[in-house]
Amino acid sequence: MALVLPCRMHNDSLTLRLSEMVRADPDVMHVLMTVRALALPDWRLVAGGIYQTVWNVITGRPRGHGIKDWDIAYFDASDLSWEGEDAVIGRVAAAFGNWPGRVQVRNQARVHLWFEQRFGAPYAPLRSTDESLQRYASIVHAVGVRLEQGGGLDIVAPFGLDDLCALRIRPNRVLANAQSHDAKARRCKALWPEVTAELWDGTVLTETLVAAR
Repeated sequence: MALVLPCRMHNDSLTLRLSEMVRADPDVMHVLMTVRALALPDWRLVAGGIYQTVWNVITGRPRGHGIKDWDIAYFDASDLSWEGEDAVIGRVAAAFGNWPGRVQVRNQARVHLWFEQRFGAPYAPLRSTDESLQRYASIVHAVGVRLEQGGGLDIVAPFGLDDLCALRIRPNRVLANAQSHDAKARRCKALWPEVTAELWDGTVLTETLVAAR
């Protein structure tokens, strides 16, 4: 049975409900506990591993449905080299061992060095991991969670949680990143047909439009 997560709830209540969903999912908690032990600077689990977990709960789908990877963001301005980031990637891979989930790690302090070449839009240097969330291509992606040493969950969502609970994906036009958003919107609509998916140009996807791709 699908779980109703009313969007009219106060944002504090939504945050509490999100915390409950995170703690109830063994995979999410495994990721959080494993990364916490590494003590990466200014780290968070962000984007798909969070919002897709919530959508699976809301729509009554199996745990892990549609989650192709787990994105770990951290911020270390003291080392902007690829070698430094690659060493962290290696540490994270070793910590997860043979766990079947795919974990991706990115130093947010380095994003401005490669973003324009990859996506075609200028990208100013960031000051923190949390600031990076404000530039994600899709608003619903902008959610991050960190498991603190005392066991508390620190949740940040710069645009709030309304899109998350409303099963909605729409563009964040702060950067010219239409291709990335539209690809994610089509994938989400295919995997969670209940989702309202708005393309960069304002078109709302239907199942017919998704099938036509």
